[in-house]
Formats: sequence, structure tokens, C-alpha cells
Amino acid sequence: MQTYDLGAQGLRTLNSSLHALKGQTNMTAWEVINPKGAHAIAAGVDAPVEITVRGSTGYYCAGMNKQATIRIKGSAGPGVAENMMSGTVIIDGDASQYAGATGRGGLLVIKGNASSRCGISMKGIDIVVHGNIGHMSCFMAQSGNVVVLGNAGEALGDSLYEARIFVRGSVKSLGADCIEKEMRDEHYAMVEELLRRGEAEGKAKPEEFRRYGSARKLYTFNIDNAASY
Repeated sequence: MQTYDLGAQGLRTLNSSLHALKGQTNMTAWEVINPKGAHAIAAGVDAPVEITVRGSTGYYCAGMNKQATIRIKGSAGPGVAENMMSGTVIIDGDASQYAGATGRGGLLVIKGNASSRCGISMKGIDIVVHGNIGHMSCFMAQSGNVVVLGNAGEALGDSLYEARIFVRGSVKSLGADCIEKEMRDEHYAMVEELLRRGEAEGKAKPEEFRRYGSARKLYTFNIDNAASY
């Protein structure tokens, strides 16, 4: 176990050490102590390592992650796991704005609540939120899956493309071009798998969720739909 005291050794040294772990490495377990809300902790990691951050983080923790499993034993500031390519990020607490934004792969798990714009413009990432998500979540989401065990705020899935949204609780309102869709057998299986991977197994059942997706009316401009843009 590599233990790194962020308060004493500084962020630049930590991220430089993590960036040097290319491909396979014997230094597979890392612990970061005294994060004190610092920004960009473990951003840009590209190695199959496990990193545990013992405390809350600031902006852009675990951004651009590839391969690594990063656990945050606290809450995360804006932009956590932004543009993640692969790997897993697990947050024990809450996440601020645009968690998982533009993510292209991997899994983001938020065990508390997520603020506004969760999954905005996501492009393949899977997101599991144990609590609620805020307004404008999944805005322009292109692909990937979002599972929400709680409620969703206003304008869910506004201008949505082909991402799938599964919500167990209430939805305050749907955004433009986002509609409720039928839950089929493959969707129940998908939710069950994501609940298992998202450490939410036993907290909810797939049949308790409703599915939301794109009505596909805004892909290309059509004068008949002008009022919806």
C-alpha cells in the first residue's frame, strides 16, 4: 500500500507519481490522506490500480480516468469523473454538479445524492446514484445508462440522444424530447446488473424502475418541431 499525505507532499507530486504508472505495475494499491477538498486529485490516471481517497475532494477528482478504481470516502466537488474513459469511481457521500459529464466509459457510483447536470453529455459511461439527482441531469446525453434509486429533478433528459435513464422515484419534469418508454425484459436485466455493479444490490428491485429515453424528434431540425428547441 502506497500512502500519500496530500497535505504534506502536495498534489503535483501525487498526480505525477500516478501518471508514471503506465500499463502493469506492482504498485497497485494507493491511499490518499488529508485531501482537504483539493482539486483534480487522481485526475488522468491510466493504470489498473486501486486508489482510496480518505476525505472529501474538490473539482474534477478522477477526471479522465482510465482503468483505475478510485474510491472517495467522503463527498466530491463539481466535475467528478468528468470525461472518464474506463475504470470505476465510487463516492461514499454526495456529488456536486455535472458528475460524470461527457464520460465515455466505465462506471460511476454515487452512494448519496447527485446535484444538477449529472451525466450531462455522457457518451457511454454508466452511472448509478443511490439517492436523488438534480435538475437538467442527462442533458444532451448521447449513450450509456443512468440508474437512480431516488427522485429526479426538473428537465430530466433535455435534448436527449440515445442514453437510457432508469428512475425508481418521482420525476419533477421531463426535458424537451424526453419521454417515458416501456420497460422490456432486456431493461430489467440491465438494471439488475447495474444495481449489482453499483453496490446497490438488495436496495431496490428492477421492476420498481421506470425507463426514459429520447422521442427522437430533435435529431435534425424540423420546422414542425421548432417550438421544442
